[in-house]
Amino acid sequence: MNYRFVYALYSKTYNKIYIGRTSNIKARLMSHYTGHKGYTIKFRPWTLIFLEKCDSLADSIIREKQLKSARGRDMIWKLIQSKY
Repeated sequence: MNYRFVYALYSKTYNKIYIGRTSNIKARLMSHYTGHKGYTIKFRPWTLIFLEKCDSLADSIIREKQLKSARGRDMIWKLIQSKY
C-alpha cells in the first residue's frame, strides 16, 4: 500500500505552524529543514509536532483540510502547548 502522511511543523522561534501532506515524509521534512523555497524557509528551525499515516491520497487530502480548519489548528496549538 502506498501510504500518505499528514504532518504539522512548529517553529518555536517564530511561534508558527505549517500543515502539509506527502507520500515521502523523510524527503519532505528534509526539504523543509534545508532547501525548501517558500513559506517554511522564512521560519526555520522547524520541529515535527504531528504525524499521521493515511491509507490513500483521498484520505490524506481530507485529513489535511480538517487540520487546516479552525478546529484542526486549535488541536495542533493545544498539542504544542502541552509539549512546550
